[in-house]
Amino acid sequence: MKCENCSKKECSKKQKNDDTQSASVDALSSNDGSEEKNEFDTLANAKILLSDCLACDSCMTLEEGARVFQQNQKEFFRVLNLNKKCDTSKHKVLAVSLCPQSLPYFAAKFNLSVNEAAKRLCGFLKSLGVHYVFDTTIAADFSILESQREFVQRYQRRNQEEHALPMFASACPGWIRYAERVLTNLVTSHICTAKSPQQIMGSLVKGYFARQQNLSPDKIFHVVVAPCYDKKLEALREDFYTALYNSAEVDCVLTSGEIVQIMEQKNVSMKDVTEVAVDSLFDGLKEGDVVRHDGKRSDGYLEHIFKHAAKELFGVDVKEITYKALKNKDFQEVTLEKDGETVLRFAAAYGFRNIQNMVLKLKKGKFFYHFVEVLACPGGCLNGKGQAQSEDGRADRALLAQMEEVYTAIPVRLPEANLHVQRMYQDWLEGMDSKKAQDTLHTSYSAVSQSTSSLDIKW
Repeated sequence: MKCENCSKKECSKKQKNDDTQSASVDALSSNDGSEEKNEFDTLANAKILLSDCLACDSCMTLEEGARVFQQNQKEFFRVLNLNKKCDTSKHKVLAVSLCPQSLPYFAAKFNLSVNEAAKRLCGFLKSLGVHYVFDTTIAADFSILESQREFVQRYQRRNQEEHALPMFASACPGWIRYAERVLTNLVTSHICTAKSPQQIMGSLVKGYFARQQNLSPDKIFHVVVAPCYDKKLEALREDFYTALYNSAEVDCVLTSGEIVQIMEQKNVSMKDVTEVAVDSLFDGLKEGDVVRHDGKRSDGYLEHIFKHAAKELFGVDVKEITYKALKNKDFQEVTLEKDGETVLRFAAAYGFRNIQNMVLKLKKGKFFYHFVEVLACPGGCLNGKGQAQSEDGRADRALLAQMEEVYTAIPVRLPEANLHVQRMYQDWLEGMDSKKAQDTLHTSYSAVSQSTSSLDIKW
């Protein structure tokens, strides 16, 4: 996603702070004996600018800017370097989690099947020194299940609580940041409290997996490979940090494009990499074929929640969902009719222009949807700016079309069908309705005070 102002010139915030941020990153990266030059230092010098994220003027503080700039290849290789040294007290277990929307990018770009892409990407990362490579689909399972339950509860409370409905999806960090920094509590109170798949994966790796391996969370360096830059901002949220262990749930986010840059600088061809099966969070197991959730261009929140709500609230089994395009292909609605009455009205709103129109209607009291799947990128997560852009900074439409074809061909698996998830609810989270499940899988959102200029941002 890109602010209109930033499309005309370099981001004003980045212009003011670039030197300070770079200096901060250099200082932070030079700690722990990383002065010694080696192959990783050469690779880490690539600069990733954030002109395509939501970090526009008044949206990102200086401190956040420095920490975001730290989330690049240099930090990743700093940890790899430390693991090559003899001081075992500074060694980290390096775990990388792959977002489902990143795999079609590697498959389309290198003309591979999505299963080949996952295994070759795993093989490449392990050749660098990564210990574990995970698929985040299981985290999305948790996120969707919790979102389903919350929607049904909100619907049942809709006459008692003013802000129960509509419910907005919470998986997109660009949308969340815009809602918290620019909009008011009128909007943030409607956001689903279920954590995004990225941050639930952080809880799984630093919580469940760490316990299984008898590791302290701070001994794991957790990297997420994601399609967009806003995931870096999401990883910095204070509520995704455990003070007891001085550890974030996600330590570093690298975009799919940054991984390709590493390959190019290493002069490695994806087709020459040895295939290695992706790891599972469960001892002695490996992941099977890649699966996805219902939904053509995202994690499928709308389709799963719609079918679940139709069954739970109205006893209707919905097999196929029919989308009705409204003003454009990125604003579509789905309705459920019963006894001649529209009982559920859902929408998918992708891109900030559709989001602005949606919010305007909400403020005017002319908003009639029960649930909206909100994504900041037009076209959904596959079109994240960390992977779907050509060299001139524009969307690579041909590549995106290939990615969509790859994604829709992946077999669908219902979150309810994941036996590991059901087992973890009982064995790890102490039941679906427990306080531990609530604390681990949910968060909260509220408006953040900003200067007047932040309210003038146009998307």
